[in-house]
Amino acid sequence: MATVFERTKPSKTTLDDTVPLTCVVEAAQKIADHIEYTIRVQRGPISDNFWHINKRYSDFVALDTELKICGIELPLPPKKVFGNLSREFVAERQTGLQQYINTVLSYPLLTASLTVKKFLDLSNYADNFLELALQYVSMIFRSENNWDVVEPLPDIGWRIRKQYMLVRPLDNSKVRHMLSWCDFGPDKSIPERELNAILKLLPFLRHPHIEPVILAIADDHGGLVIQRYYEGGSLRDAICNCKPRGPVLKKYMNIKMTMSMTLKVVKALGRQILEALKFLQDKGLPYGHLHAGNIMLQGNLCKLVDLQNSLLGLPPYYRAYYTQFKKIQTSESIDVYSFGHVLYEMTFGQQLREATCDEFPPSCPAEIRSVLEAILSTEACKNGIPTVSDLLLHPLFSDVVLPVMEKPVLKIPSRLKEMIRQGKEDMEKRLREDQKTINKIKRISKAKEFHASDEEKKKRRKSKKKALLENGIKDSPSNDVSPDSTTSNTETNTAPVAPPPSAPPAPSLPPTAPGIPTAPPPAPSLPPPTPQPPAGGSGSGAGRGALLSSISQFQKGGLKKAVTKDCSGPRI
Repeated sequence: MATVFERTKPSKTTLDDTVPLTCVVEAAQKIADHIEYTIRVQRGPISDNFWHINKRYSDFVALDTELKICGIELPLPPKKVFGNLSREFVAERQTGLQQYINTVLSYPLLTASLTVKKFLDLSNYADNFLELALQYVSMIFRSENNWDVVEPLPDIGWRIRKQYMLVRPLDNSKVRHMLSWCDFGPDKSIPERELNAILKLLPFLRHPHIEPVILAIADDHGGLVIQRYYEGGSLRDAICNCKPRGPVLKKYMNIKMTMSMTLKVVKALGRQILEALKFLQDKGLPYGHLHAGNIMLQGNLCKLVDLQNSLLGLPPYYRAYYTQFKKIQTSESIDVYSFGHVLYEMTFGQQLREATCDEFPPSCPAEIRSVLEAILSTEACKNGIPTVSDLLLHPLFSDVVLPVMEKPVLKIPSRLKEMIRQGKEDMEKRLREDQKTINKIKRISKAKEFHASDEEKKKRRKSKKKALLENGIKDSPSNDVSPDSTTSNTETNTAPVAPPPSAPPAPSLPPTAPGIPTAPPPAPSLPPPTPQPPAGGSGSGAGRGALLSSISQFQKGGLKKAVTKDCSGPRI
């Protein structure tokens, strides 16, 4: 029995916030003086993972008001004062609301925003994540008492469960550093003790293109990391020409002026990113969280951040994209696929909002085009993408001369290496399971579409007709009975089985007069007794009634054995 003072450790967050949501406005019903719309919300590809919510039009208006910060015109149906309860108008508005929610969910950043998550799934996103993060950070700072929180920076990142704050060391109040706190993710499998031992190694990591960690620590709720604060922001901030401290929806959604990189800059930054990825892969430390927001710029140099994400079990930024391809199943291939998206964003000044891309603008340099096609094309994602070592040998990056920097250093004890490897394998296992589920659902969907197509229906009708014709030709020599008589005999269950052609025809019985019992044919199935019509009816009706009555009262033991050769009556 648990004691009052026993402390229960919360489990990791099993909900993957990167799994896409789909919605269908199924129905509308009048409740008092308003209309409520029933929405079926589904998480991921499994159709059983769904729930229903009821929303009024005013709820959609409130959602649209909060999303106006992104600066995009979303197709919300207009208001109507009179006649808004008529059946025709409600049906029209239901169609418009479906189009509206489809448009919202087509933007990855909007889908990942807390505003949309609360609208569709309030039960899982009702908490105040910033307030919880401040509580957890204050508890950690009781032991790490040389830090102080300056101010929180809400909504500057795309992760709902990851909060950012400006902090300062108590011995230098003028310096500002960036603190990030995040709950454990669904891929977290390393125990807390070993996890803290691994996180303590990050401050000793040295690489010219990886931002060093000042402090990294985890408790039973999540992980905390402190790094240098970059006033200029990330590579995505530079591309979008915005300041890093603004809300993510305002910074990256309605970009009025973007800045694409020149070929020289793309080559230099790309080579630096690949060198950092190669170093991490050689050391056995999985990354998987490469995107333009995790690349900090310092002049002509770039540095990767958030190395702790994979250790904390967080799902990567592009997970919803590469889960569709069974050839992308390892942390190394995830790095390459993510690098393709970063290269696309640097080249064209905007994010790729699709999982693949097969057509590029004519202005795209041939060297960049070949790399993008090798990573992001549909054929490459289905058949296999190159490795980091392959990309370093590509002409786009092989001739880049990097400045002489400090020698990379990262020492991981063998015991912790094994824990990291096991955590990496657990993450890849969940990825493969999700990919199998998606592929299975795709196959079933394609099969249903194939069988429901007009061409396939025509083929099935032709095949069925051909089979009926073949059966009819085969049975026609031995079937002399007309369709009407066959149907009649089948309905009464008294039709004798037709003999084979080689056997002599069976003798027929003479007709019987009404009221005289007659022996039935072999093994018949008698119809149920029918009540005799009242006296005074017609002659034929009375005779039929008498016949049926005599049949129902017939006893076989009272008959003599019939002699077939003496039957001389006419044949039927």
